[in-house]
Amino acid sequence: MTTTLARRYAVLLACAGLGLATPAFSQDKNVKIGVLNDMSGLYADIGGPNSVVAANMAVEDSGLLAKGWKIEVISGDHQNKPDVGVNIARQWIDNEKVDMITDTPNSGVALAVSNLAKEKNSIVLNSGAATADLTGKACNANTISYTFDTYMLANGTGKALTKAGGDSWFFLTADYAFGHALERDTSAVVTANGGKVLGGVKHPLNTADFSSFLLQAQASKAKIIGLANAGGDTTNAIKQASEFGITAGGQKLAALLLFVNDVHALGLKIAQGLTFTESFYWDMNDQTRAWSKKFQARSPKGSMPSMTVAGVYAGVLHYLKALDAMGGNPHDGAKVVAKMKEIPTDDPLFGKGPLRIDGRRIIPAYLFEVKKPEESKYPWDYYKLIATISPEDAAKPLEASECPLVKK
Repeated sequence: MTTTLARRYAVLLACAGLGLATPAFSQDKNVKIGVLNDMSGLYADIGGPNSVVAANMAVEDSGLLAKGWKIEVISGDHQNKPDVGVNIARQWIDNEKVDMITDTPNSGVALAVSNLAKEKNSIVLNSGAATADLTGKACNANTISYTFDTYMLANGTGKALTKAGGDSWFFLTADYAFGHALERDTSAVVTANGGKVLGGVKHPLNTADFSSFLLQAQASKAKIIGLANAGGDTTNAIKQASEFGITAGGQKLAALLLFVNDVHALGLKIAQGLTFTESFYWDMNDQTRAWSKKFQARSPKGSMPSMTVAGVYAGVLHYLKALDAMGGNPHDGAKVVAKMKEIPTDDPLFGKGPLRIDGRRIIPAYLFEVKKPEESKYPWDYYKLIATISPEDAAKPLEASECPLVKK
């Protein structure tokens, strides 16, 4: 009798232990998010403190705080240096127990931090880095690219301008991973559509003087001068090209990555007529307008959100949605990313769209042109829509992917 009771008691204890162990992670509702970007340099206006605002808005809009979750958002400045970015990310993951790192503009930084996330089984939710390699040959099960990439930019702007008669190109390229990838992908599109690349020149990141590079572009006689750079480098190149009379001389500038904040900094008189590709514009519809005006009220400089900032908001929102569906935070990067891919994305800024196995979010892209000053009717009314690029055309086909996660 005693033995029987003892056995039953042991079984009950075992069952109780299993019951406690199985949902253990589901009781953990603590989340720490790190916004890693350029807080003070040439990319600060397209992300920087604005991305922190967007991440906090996503936390508030997720509804998880009202359900008892504790969610903290911290930020760090990678200074556009991969070693600095990796050191911050390592400190966050190892010592501060950060679960997910987001934004990561600067492709060199993003690639390095993505490798670290794979090693540490953390998460990188990229919105700011453009290199398509993050969902290509460098892809992994811990990284997602949410907003845009060099393939999208090349197949939007590059294809449109080449087909419109801009069949000879010269590139001004930022000399690091992002610029190299953008020039590579755009060159492929130009030649595939019957155009020629006449040459190019690489410039250091954060260049103040573009005169020698622009003179080479002018001398090439190329119809299109492709700017394979971003942020302050793009605006400086455009301003100086205007001073040199390059566009007045008949050559056209292709801003291969342009943000609404860049247009605001340039002014419509200088920026008018620029053609470029984005996946988000604040003035697209009622939902984007409503959210963007709420964001603007909280932006440190009172700016409208860039495509990068919008991607941070939408990505963090989807990440938290996945954690909610899991019932808690398992602190297991690959497991959470798998759940994010399982659940369809749906947010007010980009709408619905799947997350592919390679980590690429599939959404439409848009070919825009900057308005003339007289066409702008109100503040930040800068873009006119030229064409919509289908989700399937905006992302590299899976059958052509170099991602190790994709089984050919």
